[in-house]
Amino acid sequence: MVKDPNGFLAIARIVRPQGRHGEVAAEILTDFPERFASLRQAYLESPGESPAPAAIERAWPHKGRMILKLEGVDSIDRAEELRGRHVLIRRDEKMALPPHHYYLWELEGCRVVAERDGKRWVVGTVARVEPTGGVDVLHIEAPQGAGTREVLIPLAQAICTRIDTAAKTIVIEPPDDLLDLNENS
Repeated sequence: MVKDPNGFLAIARIVRPQGRHGEVAAEILTDFPERFASLRQAYLESPGESPAPAAIERAWPHKGRMILKLEGVDSIDRAEELRGRHVLIRRDEKMALPPHHYYLWELEGCRVVAERDGKRWVVGTVARVEPTGGVDVLHIEAPQGAGTREVLIPLAQAICTRIDTAAKTIVIEPPDDLLDLNENS
Protein backbone atom coordinates (compact mmCIF):
# COMPACT_ATOMS: atom_id res chain seq x y z
CA MET A 1 0.00 0.00 0.00
CA VAL A 2 1.45 3.34 -1.01
CA LYS A 3 0.95 6.46 1.10
CA ASP A 4 -0.37 9.62 -0.54
CA PRO A 5 0.33 12.98 1.12
CA ASN A 6 -3.33 14.03 0.69
CA GLY A 7 -4.68 11.50 3.20
CA PHE A 8 -5.23 8.71 0.69
CA LEU A 9 -3.63 5.30 0.20
CA ALA A 10 -2.98 3.79 -3.22
CA ILE A 11 -4.27 0.21 -3.38
CA ALA A 12 -3.94 -0.35 -7.14
CA ARG A 13 -2.63 1.19 -10.36
CA ILE A 14 -4.56 0.88 -13.60
CA VAL A 15 -2.30 -0.70 -16.22
CA ARG A 16 -4.58 -1.20 -19.24
CA PRO A 17 -8.10 -1.75 -20.53
CA GLN A 18 -9.46 -5.28 -20.09
CA GLY A 19 -12.32 -6.52 -22.22
CA ARG A 20 -14.72 -4.56 -24.44
CA HIS A 21 -17.05 -2.95 -21.91
CA GLY A 22 -14.75 -0.50 -20.12
CA GLU A 23 -13.18 -2.81 -17.58
CA VAL A 24 -9.59 -2.08 -16.52
CA ALA A 25 -6.78 -4.33 -15.29
CA ALA A 26 -5.05 -2.96 -12.21
CA GLU A 27 -1.76 -3.84 -10.53
CA ILE A 28 -2.49 -4.65 -6.89
CA LEU A 29 -0.56 -2.44 -4.44
CA THR A 30 -2.14 -3.67 -1.21
CA ASP A 31 -1.41 -6.67 0.98
CA PHE A 32 -5.18 -7.07 1.32
CA PRO A 33 -6.61 -7.75 -2.17
CA GLU A 34 -9.73 -9.22 -0.54
CA ARG A 35 -10.78 -5.63 0.19
CA PHE A 36 -11.84 -5.24 -3.46
CA ALA A 37 -14.72 -7.72 -2.97
CA SER A 38 -16.69 -5.17 -0.94
CA LEU A 39 -15.15 -1.93 -2.23
CA ARG A 40 -17.79 0.24 -3.88
CA GLN A 41 -16.26 3.71 -3.58
CA ALA A 42 -12.68 4.66 -4.39
CA TYR A 43 -10.80 7.60 -5.87
CA LEU A 44 -8.72 7.88 -9.05
CA GLU A 45 -5.62 10.04 -9.25
CA SER A 46 -3.17 10.99 -11.96
CA PRO A 47 0.12 12.73 -11.15
CA GLY A 48 -0.49 16.41 -10.54
CA GLU A 49 -4.26 16.01 -10.17
CA SER A 50 -6.52 15.83 -7.14
CA PRO A 51 -8.21 12.49 -6.41
CA ALA A 52 -11.64 12.18 -8.04
CA PRO A 53 -14.40 9.88 -6.68
CA ALA A 54 -15.04 6.69 -8.65
CA ALA A 55 -17.81 4.16 -8.07
CA ILE A 56 -16.79 0.52 -8.49
CA GLU A 57 -19.53 -1.68 -9.95
CA ARG A 58 -17.58 -4.94 -9.78
CA ALA A 59 -14.08 -6.21 -9.01
CA TRP A 60 -12.54 -9.64 -9.49
CA PRO A 61 -9.04 -11.13 -9.53
CA HIS A 62 -7.54 -12.32 -12.82
CA LYS A 63 -3.97 -13.56 -13.41
CA GLY A 64 -2.43 -11.69 -10.48
CA ARG A 65 -4.23 -8.44 -11.20
CA MET A 66 -7.57 -6.97 -10.20
CA ILE A 67 -10.15 -6.32 -12.90
CA LEU A 68 -12.33 -3.30 -12.11
CA LYS A 69 -15.57 -2.20 -13.70
CA LEU A 70 -16.03 1.47 -12.91
CA GLU A 71 -19.34 3.28 -13.18
CA GLY A 72 -19.53 5.44 -16.32
CA VAL A 73 -16.61 3.69 -18.03
CA ASP A 74 -18.27 1.66 -20.79
CA SER A 75 -15.79 1.59 -23.67
CA ILE A 76 -12.23 0.58 -24.42
CA ASP A 77 -11.41 4.21 -25.30
CA ARG A 78 -12.70 5.50 -21.97
CA ALA A 79 -10.83 2.72 -20.11
CA GLU A 80 -7.63 3.63 -22.00
CA GLU A 81 -7.88 7.19 -20.61
CA LEU A 82 -7.51 5.74 -17.10
CA ARG A 83 -4.19 4.00 -17.80
CA GLY A 84 -1.59 4.90 -15.16
CA ARG A 85 -4.06 6.29 -12.63
CA HIS A 86 -3.88 5.13 -9.05
CA VAL A 87 -6.91 3.68 -7.30
CA LEU A 88 -7.05 5.24 -3.84
CA ILE A 89 -8.96 4.82 -0.60
CA ARG A 90 -9.14 7.30 2.26
CA ARG A 91 -6.44 6.63 4.85
CA ASP A 92 -9.09 6.06 7.55
CA GLU A 93 -10.37 3.08 5.50
CA LYS A 94 -7.12 1.13 5.91
CA MET A 95 -7.38 -2.48 7.04
CA ALA A 96 -6.85 -3.13 10.75
CA LEU A 97 -3.61 -4.92 11.53
CA PRO A 98 -2.92 -7.39 14.34
CA PRO A 99 -1.06 -6.16 17.44
CA HIS A 100 2.61 -5.30 16.88
CA HIS A 101 2.12 -4.93 13.11
CA TYR A 102 2.32 -1.53 11.43
CA TYR A 103 2.00 0.05 8.04
CA LEU A 104 5.50 1.21 7.15
CA TRP A 105 4.23 4.70 6.27
CA GLU A 106 2.90 5.04 9.84
CA LEU A 107 6.48 4.84 11.12
CA GLU A 108 7.73 7.74 9.00
CA GLY A 109 8.09 10.85 11.11
CA CYS A 110 8.24 8.90 14.39
CA ARG A 111 10.69 10.16 17.00
CA VAL A 112 13.19 7.45 17.93
CA VAL A 113 14.23 7.33 21.58
CA ALA A 114 16.96 5.00 22.85
CA GLU A 115 16.93 3.46 26.32
CA ARG A 116 19.86 1.67 27.93
CA ASP A 117 21.11 1.29 31.49
CA GLY A 118 18.37 3.58 32.83
CA LYS A 119 19.27 6.40 30.42
CA ARG A 120 17.07 7.82 27.63
CA TRP A 121 18.09 9.96 24.68
CA VAL A 122 16.58 11.03 21.39
CA VAL A 123 18.29 9.38 18.43
CA GLY A 124 16.39 11.22 15.69
CA THR A 125 13.37 10.94 13.42
CA VAL A 126 12.41 8.17 10.99
CA ALA A 127 12.86 9.60 7.49
CA ARG A 128 11.82 6.43 5.69
CA VAL A 129 11.49 2.69 6.09
CA GLU A 130 13.29 0.39 3.67
CA PRO A 131 11.58 -2.94 3.02
CA THR A 132 14.25 -5.60 2.59
CA GLY A 133 12.32 -8.82 2.22
CA GLY A 134 13.60 -9.77 5.66
CA VAL A 135 13.92 -7.34 8.55
CA ASP A 136 12.96 -3.85 7.36
CA VAL A 137 15.37 -0.99 8.09
CA LEU A 138 14.56 2.38 9.66
CA HIS A 139 16.47 5.30 8.10
CA ILE A 140 16.78 7.80 10.94
CA GLU A 141 17.83 11.43 10.55
CA ALA A 142 19.91 12.07 13.65
CA PRO A 143 21.08 15.55 14.67
CA GLN A 144 24.83 16.06 14.41
CA GLY A 145 26.24 19.52 15.03
CA ALA A 146 24.52 21.96 12.69
CA GLY A 147 23.40 19.17 10.35
CA THR A 148 22.14 15.62 10.44
CA ARG A 149 23.51 12.15 9.86
CA GLU A 150 21.65 9.04 8.80
CA VAL A 151 21.52 6.09 11.19
CA LEU A 152 20.17 2.71 10.09
CA ILE A 153 18.26 0.62 12.65
CA PRO A 154 16.76 -2.83 11.98
CA LEU A 155 13.01 -2.87 12.60
CA ALA A 156 13.39 -5.93 14.82
CA GLN A 157 11.28 -6.48 17.92
CA ALA A 158 14.42 -7.19 19.98
CA ILE A 159 15.68 -3.66 19.18
CA CYS A 160 12.48 -1.65 18.60
CA THR A 161 10.84 -2.58 21.89
CA ARG A 162 7.89 -0.14 21.87
CA ILE A 163 6.15 1.46 18.93
CA ASP A 164 3.34 3.96 19.44
CA THR A 165 2.17 5.27 16.07
CA ALA A 166 -0.45 7.53 17.70
CA ALA A 167 2.26 9.26 19.76
CA LYS A 168 4.71 8.98 16.81
CA THR A 169 7.36 7.41 19.05
CA ILE A 170 9.60 4.36 18.71
CA VAL A 171 11.63 3.24 21.73
CA ILE A 172 14.75 1.25 20.90
CA GLU A 173 17.11 -0.69 23.14
CA PRO A 174 20.19 -0.79 20.92
CA PRO A 175 23.00 -3.24 21.55
CA ASP A 176 26.39 -1.67 22.29
CA ASP A 177 27.82 0.26 19.32
CA LEU A 178 24.77 -0.32 17.07
CA LEU A 179 24.16 3.41 16.60
CA ASP A 180 27.80 4.09 15.66
CA LEU A 181 28.13 0.95 13.55
CA ASN A 182 24.99 1.68 11.53
CA GLU A 183 25.80 5.27 10.70
CA ASN A 184 25.36 5.80 6.98
CA SER A 185 27.72 8.57 5.88
